[in-house]
Amino acid sequence: MATSDKAQTTGAGGESSTGLVDRLRNVGPGALVAAAFIGPGTVTTASVIGAEYAYVLLWTIVFSVFATMVIQEMSARLGLITQQGLGEALRKQFENPVVSTVAIVLVVGAIGVGTAAFQTGNITGGAAGLATITGVEANIWGPIIGLVAGALLFTGSYKLIEKVFIGLVTVMGIAFLVNAIAVRPSPADVGGGLVPTVPEGSALLIAGLIGTTVVGYNLFLHASTVQEKWNDPSDLKDAQYDTILLVAIGGLITTAIVITAAAVFPEGTEIDNVGEMGDQLEPVMGGYALTFFAIGLFAAGFTSAMSAPLAGAYATAGALGWERDLKSTRFRAIWMTILGVGIVFSGLGFNPVQVIVLAQVFNGLLLPILAIFLIYAMNNEELLGEHTNSTLQNVLGGIVTLVVIMIGLLTLNDNLPAFIDVVTGLL
Repeated sequence: MATSDKAQTTGAGGESSTGLVDRLRNVGPGALVAAAFIGPGTVTTASVIGAEYAYVLLWTIVFSVFATMVIQEMSARLGLITQQGLGEALRKQFENPVVSTVAIVLVVGAIGVGTAAFQTGNITGGAAGLATITGVEANIWGPIIGLVAGALLFTGSYKLIEKVFIGLVTVMGIAFLVNAIAVRPSPADVGGGLVPTVPEGSALLIAGLIGTTVVGYNLFLHASTVQEKWNDPSDLKDAQYDTILLVAIGGLITTAIVITAAAVFPEGTEIDNVGEMGDQLEPVMGGYALTFFAIGLFAAGFTSAMSAPLAGAYATAGALGWERDLKSTRFRAIWMTILGVGIVFSGLGFNPVQVIVLAQVFNGLLLPILAIFLIYAMNNEELLGEHTNSTLQNVLGGIVTLVVIMIGLLTLNDNLPAFIDVVTGLL
């Protein structure tokens, strides 16, 4: 169990918050989850979807948010009740040394290496937002963002880290929602987008949006951070409320991005990056819309630049049997390595494409395995006692698992040629 400071508002006896105001004051780990899945990748994917398909795929966000709530609630419940991280639980569940080793390699490879690979995009995304606001080059802002994120993580204070995340999610929400309101979307068109429709050629984008919302490393992050906040089974309702509320807010932010792109681009427009979104927003609100978008992009990048190293450290430490303490040397060494990769590559303006391809393939393999394992663990009475899954939770978890398996297959198929090229090159 992690030993860093706990930001509890409940007593050791476990009296859970009951009033709405008390529960709102008691939110926390859910903010890290929401901030983690709304990174520059999600901003880009949501912008592309809005530009190409207008409001038609808004239903995808509703499904993604629902799926995330289902699977993250299980992760939070596992962490709170067992006081184990997901990596630790995964390692302990498999007695066969071969299976256990394969699980450890997948976790370290997909989560550890994966978060390092994607860290460059997180930092450069936040830097692009600041560059738009200040006019200073992004490759200058990148290392600064990385160093500030590192300084916050190095404090080892969960209370401080949690407050930063809650603050930045609030900033991100206001920035993107202001834009969505400013572009004056058609309520009828927005409502129509909530009806499931799959336009021709949209399957990969749908999988991409779901895949950037239902994130494998968030399961490790949530199972561990919930222990930093609460330590008694009677706190479970607070943890569940926190998960549902903050994931819903994250979904609302993603929806706002899609709506904004749908309103400012003619339907069918193909965009390559969020910079084109900024160009279209410049005339709106006398240029202030571009500033709000840039602020939102910065917040998305900065929070992901903190959450990815943290998740990688929790996952790797748990899988290897190391102490999951924010102040331990080995724990710090893991997130410092992940963050350091992002700082160096962002400063050089380099995008490690080959490593990202490998990470995507590993993640495509790992997410379905994690989902299956999580449902298996959530039905283990010896592990969870009375807090095992209900029949409904198992059914919902099964649906989510089938979807992530489909996403995994699509990811593998999409990246297989590049993956073969990378492996061939390494050999």
